[in-house]
Amino acid sequence: MKIKMFDEESEKDLEESVNNFLEETDKEVIDIKYQVSCSIFGEEQIFCFSAMIILIDK
Repeated sequence: MKIKMFDEESEKDLEESVNNFLEETDKEVIDIKYQVSCSIFGEEQIFCFSAMIILIDK
């Protein structure tokens, strides 16, 4: 079993990264975990969109 982590600044970038990976992998996807976090730096809100894909060799 293996994992692949993704961390992007926007939902669209995360979606693109995960979809590209899924198209290229020959491993079986067991699960995908998704998380959004937000922090404040001064006056700015910073979002982090992440995903973890759990895989197993076919």
